[in-house]
Amino acid sequence: MKKMIPIIAATAALAAPAYAENLSVVGSWSGLPLHKEYETPFWSTTLPEASGGAITVELTTHNQMSLGLGDIYPLLGQGVYDVAMTVADYAVADAPELEGLDVPLVALTADEARAMVDAARPMVSDIYRDRFNSHVLAIAPYPPQVVFCNHEIASLADLEGLKVRASGRMTAKLLEALGAEGVNVSFAEVPGALQNGVVDCAVTGAGSGYSAGWWEVSTHLLPIPLGGWDSVVTAINLDKWNSLDADMQALITSEIASGFEDPAWDSAQNALVNDIACLTGNGECPAGDARSMTLVEVSDADFARAREILTSEVLPEWAERAGGDWAQRWNASVGQVVGVTIE
Repeated sequence: MKKMIPIIAATAALAAPAYAENLSVVGSWSGLPLHKEYETPFWSTTLPEASGGAITVELTTHNQMSLGLGDIYPLLGQGVYDVAMTVADYAVADAPELEGLDVPLVALTADEARAMVDAARPMVSDIYRDRFNSHVLAIAPYPPQVVFCNHEIASLADLEGLKVRASGRMTAKLLEALGAEGVNVSFAEVPGALQNGVVDCAVTGAGSGYSAGWWEVSTHLLPIPLGGWDSVVTAINLDKWNSLDADMQALITSEIASGFEDPAWDSAQNALVNDIACLTGNGECPAGDARSMTLVEVSDADFARAREILTSEVLPEWAERAGGDWAQRWNASVGQVVGVTIE
């Protein structure tokens, strides 16, 4: 028996990784499905197991850390943590060119949205490398960003004169062009703002609004994707990424595509239909109890008006603000996929 102990110990030593690479990971909103159903399982279980113990992860979220939304990627670039993920629109103050990733009203299905994101990925990778010293690992969607109102509306035209919380800068520009007043309110503060009349309406994902209880302080739902898909970018500090060997880089790249990004996109396909059912009671709600918001039908005229304003006013204004050759790059990539050209 004594002779067996050294043999067992040697076998265990050979089976264990030579060293463990620990990653400090900051996830997106802790209470929303993207984090609970996809980020947490991937970083806590899928990747560590796929690495055979060579990767360990310490996972938290930006709201649990009380990080300013605009600080998440700059702090990532400084190496305060190794990996971070949040809505790309939170970073546009530092990188206005990033607004071209998530354009409202040009992708109406998850397949269209993913094609748009895939076309934009080379641009996004360059932006994160140059602006945030980071390497893009994945881009996943929140559900389509629709309009919750604590105010009676019957069409898109009824947003005129109302105070509306936008989900991003381009959405705010679109709302202002529609005659609404864009108001800057953080996601966590929206229920109170709706209840107290600080805003009349607010834009977010239908599923996010359901999970966060916006139906308690809203009466009407306008299911037009005025806020795009609120793409969530997962990036790793570039110095950390370059310190990993090629095999570990390849493992992370492969696993995050199959174990996080693909499942998140697959679930987005039917998300809007299910989420509308949950918010309005029009259909079966797979997520829990159905609520009773009034569903406002989006007319062809509503959509055509919003799309015309987007292409004639909002996108050209973004191209001017972004500067450089970003409009040309967008036209040659995203624009070709969605059939829109910035003049």
